[in-house]
Amino acid sequence: MDAVRLIVTSRRALAAGGGVPDLLTEVWQAQALAQAIGSRLVLAGPPHLRGEATGLADLAGHGIGVLDRAPLDSGEPRAARLTELGDTRACLMHLGGLLGDVGIALVGIACAADDEATYWSCVEAIDAADEARDRVRDMLRKLAEREAALTRREAG
Repeated sequence: MDAVRLIVTSRRALAAGGGVPDLLTEVWQAQALAQAIGSRLVLAGPPHLRGEATGLADLAGHGIGVLDRAPLDSGEPRAARLTELGDTRACLMHLGGLLGDVGIALVGIACAADDEATYWSCVEAIDAADEARDRVRDMLRKLAEREAALTRREAG
């Protein structure tokens, strides 16, 4: 399945909400998808994005690790269905939105947390999602700069 379709599916599942366990599962799914997209960009994406893509994969992996919550069902993670990235810009724009949604969901979970362990793991996961979103923004900026430079060369 292409990345944008998986991201849209993840955003819908996250927006559907549910209880804290369901939300944490969807956050985990979203972070796993961000990690998979980052890894795929490292291997097959534009060469000038590979550094940020590595950072994205690492940060999303950290977000998964601090949550320490595998999906409740026994099926494979949504990210395992990723077969292609499609248009890099569209993929990154949608991924940035998903990571923003992840941060918002985690803030809500942290605010309602009954125990300090959940609160602090959410805070760490918020930081990881925010930093991953920064990497996505950096990649979008680099894509825009590259396109502008190519346009200037073609015009001049």
